[in-house]
Amino acid sequence: MKKTLTIFAGGSHPALADEVCTYVGTTRGEARLSRFSDGELFVEIEENVRGVNCFILQSTASPPNDNLMELLIMIDALKRASAGSIVAIMPYFGYARQDRKVKPRTPITAKLVADILTAAGADRVLSVDLHAGQIQGFFDIPFDHLYATPVFRQALREAGYGGEDTVVVSPDAGGVERARAYSKFLDCGLAIIDKRRDQPNVSRVFHVIGEVRGKRAILVDDMIDTAGTLCNAAEAVMSAGALSVCAAATHGVLSGPAMERLQKSVLERVWVTNSIAQSERAREWDRLTVLSLGDLVGEAVKRIHYGDSISSLFV
Repeated sequence: MKKTLTIFAGGSHPALADEVCTYVGTTRGEARLSRFSDGELFVEIEENVRGVNCFILQSTASPPNDNLMELLIMIDALKRASAGSIVAIMPYFGYARQDRKVKPRTPITAKLVADILTAAGADRVLSVDLHAGQIQGFFDIPFDHLYATPVFRQALREAGYGGEDTVVVSPDAGGVERARAYSKFLDCGLAIIDKRRDQPNVSRVFHVIGEVRGKRAILVDDMIDTAGTLCNAAEAVMSAGALSVCAAATHGVLSGPAMERLQKSVLERVWVTNSIAQSERAREWDRLTVLSLGDLVGEAVKRIHYGDSISSLFV
């Protein structure tokens, strides 16, 4: 009997795709990814997908260009194989930081990626904790934006955070809404870091707005890239009198000097999700905990497939 739902995995994170398949109760779709001798990508779908609801899980993390191109080629292959529908699952949506023109003559790459995904043939896109929520509006197809909050909620409560001795800290003004959500479910205070950025991946911390003295602080953000912002914020929070500081960020990009900075930082503990496959060095660092998005994404896949509401997952 032919499957009515198939989940394919790109090359960026097959392990997460397998977790989603386990939750949904299906096997991963058969697809062969290879390269020509000059480096061009080649994809062949090795099963019948005519009329099938097809999901492709691919985070556009490092190397972002290769992973994005791979996703586009898989979408095109499924479209030409007469798939019933094609849903691009992008736990980490790359190129999202360029969501507006910050200077003259600069691109808006988040909009560009939205356009090419649509042109390739995607019918729907699913992502987790976008860098900026308004990116959903760049798409002319349905976009489901999940939040990793339920995953972190359980981990933070199990670690004993919450109440009057805890404070949630946003590392910049743009993350206040996210920090407020964490503050609400932990029933604790909220603080904000006043930050200035001089150039990409370089930030300077000025001061902390809010009361952190004598409290256990949790820095929350959508991603940790080079970790400069996070480590500077952690230093500022400790200098303002916090008892301890930890961090929770959905996407552990951890590029360049990130691991070296984190290992030297005052951060007591760091939580990230498996939206991006982590390096062996990162996995072996004893202060880093990687939480799974498998059940959250798997539940969204089931609801999309069966036409059920997924609004209850947007918390």
